[in-house]
Amino acid sequence: MEIGGVYKKTTEPQAKAPRRRPLGCTLRQLRGWRLPVKVVQTIFSLVAVVCEEIVDECFTCSGLYLFEFVSCSAFLLSLLILYTYCTDLYESLGKDKVQKL
Repeated sequence: MEIGGVYKKTTEPQAKAPRRRPLGCTLRQLRGWRLPVKVVQTIFSLVAVVCEEIVDECFTCSGLYLFEFVSCSAFLLSLLILYTYCTDLYESLGKDKVQKL
């Protein structure tokens, strides 16, 4: 009895998974002028954090502390926005949840 005649392959060969970029980097959500604006915003907020750290002395430091808080928050939120929109996280969360964030 011939084995090949009775038993045939019942499954199809698995297709190779599509090749992904490192960290799932995709620029589909930030097209055109939006990506450069977000990158420049992140760079400016980082420069603001660095400039604030350069100050050695101040007489009334309450304004400087507020500036430090705002510039550091802007930097971290800009990084979060870039990470969300430039990786696969946007597709995995969904548009509604990203807008709520």
